[in-house]
Amino acid sequence: MNPLLTPELQTFARSLCIYEDAYLIAFDKPAGLPVQGGSGVSRSLEDLLGAFAKSNGKQPRLVHRLDRETSGVIVAARNKPAAAFFSKAFANREAEKTYLAIACAAPSPREGLIEAPLAKTSRRGLDIMEIAQRGQPARTRYRTLAATNAAALVELHPETGRMHQLRAHLAHIGAPIAGDGKYGGLFRLGAVETPHLLLHALRLDLPHPESGRIRLEAPPPEGFLAAARSLGLETPSAP
Repeated sequence: MNPLLTPELQTFARSLCIYEDAYLIAFDKPAGLPVQGGSGVSRSLEDLLGAFAKSNGKQPRLVHRLDRETSGVIVAARNKPAAAFFSKAFANREAEKTYLAIACAAPSPREGLIEAPLAKTSRRGLDIMEIAQRGQPARTRYRTLAATNAAALVELHPETGRMHQLRAHLAHIGAPIAGDGKYGGLFRLGAVETPHLLLHALRLDLPHPESGRIRLEAPPPEGFLAAARSLGLETPSAP
């Protein structure tokens, strides 16, 4: 255990762990916990990795990212060789990601491929991604699982890994994610409040140094499920 972390933080870090072996540790990150430190961040998931440090002080390292308000599966590598292996898998698009989102409108058509390049820009001092021909190629497959007049439950499979890709792509087709102020998402859908981004990293299927591939899952948090129930959407489960 890292002496710089309080016993309470060490226990909290351990509570987030959903799988670990000699190569990786998988976490179910709660919405609101930043992945990395920065301005105004007092505690990040990266800080909590100290709870898994070796006796020589070396700690796991994250090999991909989730936005602060996105919940769900995220992976850290145990050591440098493992980090290189998993980083290569993500770079080569060998990792298959599945997300669930509650959108402010039903996509039309109900399923399909969003293929729209993204470029980073700044708006009102905030970094966002906009659709731009000069941007980087970005592809997202989606499928509507349930829909009402007020909202939709959407399954998302990003084929590329651009910043804010799912958020920008759903906004692009007129179905922004609930609670996403950056991309036009509403904070109230009918009588249902959506105080934060309703986007969840449900599943991650990726190559493993020893076992071929490994599939990691984290069920949607209660706040996500409660919003889905209140909106008359079917209970999200692993499709």
